[in-house]
Amino acid sequence: MAVVNYSFQKNLKEQARKKKQEEKRLLKLNKKMAKLKVSTPEPVINQDGA
Repeated sequence: MAVVNYSFQKNLKEQARKKKQEEKRLLKLNKKMAKLKVSTPEPVINQDGA
């Protein structure tokens, strides 16, 4: 019977957890940046020549 390599399994689990945390961090950052872009409107320039 094969011996289970617990440290390898633990390492895989930790890598998956870190990847998921990084994806969540990037998602939050993207939402924050999108909110900042929407909340700071650019000045409206009147182009009818008056």
